[in-house]
Amino acid sequence: MVCQALEGDVPRAAALARQLWPGHTAGELERELRPYCGARPDLVLYLWCEGGRALGFAQCGLRRDYVEGCTGSPVGYLEGIFVLPQARGRGIARALEHACEMWARRAGCVEFASDCALENAGSQAMHRALGFCEAGRIVYYCKRL
Repeated sequence: MVCQALEGDVPRAAALARQLWPGHTAGELERELRPYCGARPDLVLYLWCEGGRALGFAQCGLRRDYVEGCTGSPVGYLEGIFVLPQARGRGIARALEHACEMWARRAGCVEFASDCALENAGSQAMHRALGFCEAGRIVYYCKRL
């Protein structure tokens, strides 16, 4: 079932997030996710839990800057979503994303957005299955001065 994560849920959420973003330490992810667990009204994190075990999470925030493909502000933004591989195909990602959408609507949003890496075909398929429409593709550039 979907539940809003609280401060005590941060380690469980970070353990899941580490599987999505393996280049980060548990400590880094705990610091990143802590504000989403009740500390700020413009951020939220939901968990899917069964039998006391977290099987997935979705992290969402309000963005007031420009969001690719959107025309209004604020925009609800799905910052991250992950479901354990053995729990996929059961509608968990859909339920988590829906909870984020409902939260964004209550915050006054009329648009909801997300992103994923160009090479992440699985995430692209999931976004399409959840009703997202591709707004564009972009490659970022940077150089040291």
